[in-house]
Amino acid sequence: MAGHSQFKNIMHRKGRKDAVRSKVFGKLAREITVAAKLGLPDPDMNPRLRAAVLAARAENMPKDNIDRAIKKASGGEGENYEEIRYEGYGPAGVAVIVEVLTDNRNRTAGEVRATFTKSGGNLAETGAVAFMFDHVGVIEYDAKAASADAMFEAALEAGADDVVSNESGHEIYAAPDKFGSVAKALEQKFGEPRKASLVWRPQNTVAVDDEQGEKVLKLIESLNDSDDVQNVYANFEVSDALVERMSA
Repeated sequence: MAGHSQFKNIMHRKGRKDAVRSKVFGKLAREITVAAKLGLPDPDMNPRLRAAVLAARAENMPKDNIDRAIKKASGGEGENYEEIRYEGYGPAGVAVIVEVLTDNRNRTAGEVRATFTKSGGNLAETGAVAFMFDHVGVIEYDAKAASADAMFEAALEAGADDVVSNESGHEIYAAPDKFGSVAKALEQKFGEPRKASLVWRPQNTVAVDDEQGEKVLKLIESLNDSDDVQNVYANFEVSDALVERMSA
């Protein structure tokens, strides 16, 4: 399992325990508002907004909060956020991609750089590690949504590039320019997915020992603590024992 997926599972449990729901909702609302400003304020006509709304629902964000974030964009309210991608290296040379939405580029750059440095890593130039990842759309369904064969056939017919099915569910991958149409076709056939978003998928992952793995996970957690950081991706694998220990 790729490191960023493991970490997302850790933070999902840890987040609930630590009562950081308001911070999660704040980031989700920011993405919804930006997505609505960049396209139509209608989730059915705006793939990015649709994905943001799905992510919000997955975190049980109240419908009123979602509607308010969309209306804020429609009314031209709120700050104008800039999308920036930072790239760097964490402990053990793990490649890290950080996506942010910020209203102050200088503040965010300083915070991200300091977080990398404190962890023993370093911030690099844009493009330094992105070539080790594929920017793809991913659509996830629970295993009970369809059989592996049925999901595979429907996904390929819709224009997807790859399908990974196991006991935990189905992951459908599509090129960014086909992501919206693939997600819509699958939703018509299987209902609303549990997740749909554009991600940076590592082409290969690097196995790290528990000592280095803990440092990488702490780096990612520190990055995610920033209100400006929306997503963090990394190309590492850690042991199940470490995942269980850090999620306890």
